[in-house]
Amino acid sequence: MKEVQISDGIVPLGEFKAQAAKLLKRIGESGQPMVITQNGRPAGVLLSPQEYDRIQERQRFLESIAAGLADAESGRTMSTMELRERLRAWRSDRDEG
Repeated sequence: MKEVQISDGIVPLGEFKAQAAKLLKRIGESGQPMVITQNGRPAGVLLSPQEYDRIQERQRFLESIAAGLADAESGRTMSTMELRERLRAWRSDRDEG
């Protein structure tokens, strides 16, 4: 995620309400997240849809790596030959069905 620029990346809730369309456009164009404050404290972070999707994709990727490492540590692995045989059987079943 891109870093929040303190000069324009933190916006009080009242200012956000008053300028929502302009600030949403800026987020979409810049890709910069925006921290919305309420009573002087961070209350939320606003991201562009593209940035949100990127974060979700990265999270899924990291979870896949963790699952693969857990499988390897617990011995749930197979040789290249076994994988090829399983793929061949799967393709054969799929082509027949």
